[in-house]
Amino acid sequence: MIEEMLFQSWSGIIRTIIVGALAYVGLLAFLRISGKRTLAKLNAFDLVVTVALGSTLATILLSESVALAEGLTAFALLIGLQYLVAKSSVASDRVARLVRSEPRLVMHKGEILYDALHRERVTHEELLSVIRNNGSAAPEEIAAVVLESDGSFSVIPKPDGGGPADFAMADLPDRS
Repeated sequence: MIEEMLFQSWSGIIRTIIVGALAYVGLLAFLRISGKRTLAKLNAFDLVVTVALGSTLATILLSESVALAEGLTAFALLIGLQYLVAKSSVASDRVARLVRSEPRLVMHKGEILYDALHRERVTHEELLSVIRNNGSAAPEEIAAVVLESDGSFSVIPKPDGGGPADFAMADLPDRS
């Protein structure tokens, strides 16, 4: 029993090497053809596609019940769907609103927006961590902190000249 957990057969290893290499090359080809946008994590849908591609590759590598052609078809389907959703989002504001969330201002002009933190389920301590990770020591140094559509945070420092940082925040709702 323990031997079977450690080693089953050479044919399984050879299959993993051959199918794995071909699946990897196939995935790289699909990604090269589809362009940089496929792996850009600009919203939650993009993250789902990236994770699904990785999961599909793992399934192709380790499941003998999934043929290489089926795995490559799954890659093409996922990348095709991502392309259609991204293209539709560009063409239609309605689709764009369905697919991605709007960025949310969680700190503005040194003031923490606690209602926004609460709505986005971000703690005060997490916000402080984001600020520290940006290298800022004091809230007064910050024009804004934004929770982006992809779940990352952007910290916008106050300009050195004291001018507005409005350009970087032009697409944000709920600005005060």
